[in-house]
Amino acid sequence: MTDCEFGYIYKLVQDYLKYVLQIPQPGAGSSKTSRVLQNVAFSVQKEVEENLKTCLDNFNVVSTDIAKTIFNQVMEKEFEDGIINWGRIVTIFAFGGILIKKLLREQIVADMYTYKEISFFVAEFIVKNTAEWIRQNGGWVRAMQVFVIVLYCAIGTDSFLTN
Repeated sequence: MTDCEFGYIYKLVQDYLKYVLQIPQPGAGSSKTSRVLQNVAFSVQKEVEENLKTCLDNFNVVSTDIAKTIFNQVMEKEFEDGIINWGRIVTIFAFGGILIKKLLREQIVADMYTYKEISFFVAEFIVKNTAEWIRQNGGWVRAMQVFVIVLYCAIGTDSFLTN
């Protein structure tokens, strides 16, 4: 994957984490792909947080190094069967969102730019482990088409495209 592709994925992850943290996006804001991804991943994130609350409460995330270690362990387990699909890629974003929220609650010195560090290792994982599959399956343009269908079926509107 090229630097340009990494940069695009890094921006998608940053946009998602800013969305989770409710950090305003100046200027034109996020791309349509980013906005659609935010809606899908955030709904997955909320479901995971509810279903795994007791498990998530059992680990402490007090630094980005610990967050990276936990992220890599969970993602290794998630992808150990070698199966990649758009749902699992959304899960990568959602788990990054879970970690950033937990980290900012538990970190001794909260740093609002921590999302950049987390964005980097999440993007790095996506590039190393799913980039070829993403490319072979239509890229992020195809992902947006799939996510729009999922959102439309879930909420019955495409208003999320104009926000």
